[in-house]
Amino acid sequence: MIEITGLQRYYETPAGVVKALDGVNLEIHEGERVILLGPSGSGKTTLLNCLSALDSPTDGTYVFNGGEVPRKNSEMMTSFRRENIGYVFQFFNLLQDLTVLENIFLIQELAGKKDANRAKELLKLVGLESEVDRFPGEISGGQQQRVAIARSIAKRPTLLLGDELTGNLDTETSNKVMQALVKACQQENITAVFVTHDEGLTRFATRVIRIDSGRIVSDEHIESSDGNE
Repeated sequence: MIEITGLQRYYETPAGVVKALDGVNLEIHEGERVILLGPSGSGKTTLLNCLSALDSPTDGTYVFNGGEVPRKNSEMMTSFRRENIGYVFQFFNLLQDLTVLENIFLIQELAGKKDANRAKELLKLVGLESEVDRFPGEISGGQQQRVAIARSIAKRPTLLLGDELTGNLDTETSNKVMQALVKACQQENITAVFVTHDEGLTRFATRVIRIDSGRIVSDEHIESSDGNE
């Protein structure tokens, strides 16, 4: 589904050129759940931003489902994101004056795909069918992140991305969130790529890629993982 060749992302700084990505080659297949691991400053978030077309690489190619992803054309990059990408953020980003269900409706409306039954099904999928009429401030952080997951897949993205999406949660809550995420990806047939520093989350992946100094240093396929073991 994704084919990246020679991807580079360089930044000019007063101290010189920073090579955030330094010739990354990567293929990701449909249905994979990939976790990107690496120390701070390793380039993993930069890679995620290039995958989402939030950032434009300095050089290299990015082919998505057979077509090259536009670079340096903000309108085309925005269209690519709207049509293909879901994103789960660390800080939830729910609208506090909308109910849980209304937060899902909003994303559906923006994508031109409002469907009340599907919205309720997605909340049931992440275990929040009883919270549809509550406001984000009335539920826990873990529940808010599960709403964010349901919201991110409401527009039926091909690729779901997340950057430290459990970074503000304790271990038990992180596991519940990741279990909901795996279930949603499997049921919706979504390919997922997540950045984390938490080694414990690798059990929810089908593949673990380690990055350091802007380069892939290891790439491990995991035969079977559903996070429930």
